[in-house]
Amino acid sequence: ASQCSSNVGGAGSIHSTPLSARIESYEAGEKKSISDIRRTFCLFVTFDLLFVTLLWIIELNVNGGIQQQLTIEVLKYDYHKSFFDIFLLAVFRFAALILAYAVCKLRHWWAIAITTAITTGFLIVKVILSKLLSQGAFGYLLPIVSFILAWIETWLLDFKVLPQEAGDEIRHLSVQHASDQEPLLYPGRAVSEGQFYSPPESMADSDEDLDDKHDLEKPIV
Repeated sequence: ASQCSSNVGGAGSIHSTPLSARIESYEAGEKKSISDIRRTFCLFVTFDLLFVTLLWIIELNVNGGIQQQLTIEVLKYDYHKSFFDIFLLAVFRFAALILAYAVCKLRHWWAIAITTAITTGFLIVKVILSKLLSQGAFGYLLPIVSFILAWIETWLLDFKVLPQEAGDEIRHLSVQHASDQEPLLYPGRAVSEGQFYSPPESMADSDEDLDDKHDLEKPIV
């Protein structure tokens, strides 16, 4: 009986240990401020802003110095010639996406759909109506880079971040469901092993009982 109890307890521990470990790992992941794949997305959004800013600063230096070009492109802003609005577009994408997916932890694609649609529409109109293409390599480079980075962010969120987080949540719920059903599958685990244990009889006690019985059987004189 004691062997049966130990086997039941061993089987329960075998099944309970992986489940409990997996639940603890998922709960620890949920307690994180942000998931790993979402943090990668936010880093790429930051890279988008920094890269466009770097290209714009290089463009300012190439065309006559930063201070002089800032006066021309910012203070005397001209939609047809200035790259300042492309920089502001990158700032807008960064602020909107970080607020939506890092601060508010949004789990929907509508925020990035809005930023990508605005970026795409603005760049197409600017390339058609402005004179950027006549201003050298940066007239091609800045709009193309801004356009590509915006669509890479859309792809990364829609095909990587949201599906992976949804899969992690489904796996976590399935593990929780399995752990809730585990006591029903192994009810014998809760029974104490001592309830099935019967200690072996002592040989000394048995000898004493035989001697007492023999004394009782002696005739009384």
